Amino acid sequence: MEKPSSYCEYVDTLDKSHVDKIYHDTQYGFPVEDDNELFGRLILEINQAGLSWTTILKKQKNFQKAYSNFDIKKVSEYKGKEVQRLLSDSGIIRNK
Repeated sequence: MEKPSSYCEYVDTLDKSHVDKIYHDTQYGFPVEDDNELFGRLILEINQAGLSWTTILKKQKNFQKAYSNFDIKKVSEYKGKEVQRLLSDSGIIRNK
């Protein structure tokens, strides 16, 4: 099989339940007009550094839960207790 030349070609070869296919068909390239949604995407992008995007997508729901559904106001009020909770959450990427 010839190597796909783009992300779109790659996801066309995937089963509809694959996280990359779902992401491509529901989020990738779609405009973001909600600040909380943009914040969520930024959290995922920041945590992706050095990892595969598929790894991040598999943890996306964990990130959403850990970061109060990406609610900017709630996350901005996090204090030591919440930071410690995040640092001990094995469902997300974390680093001291």
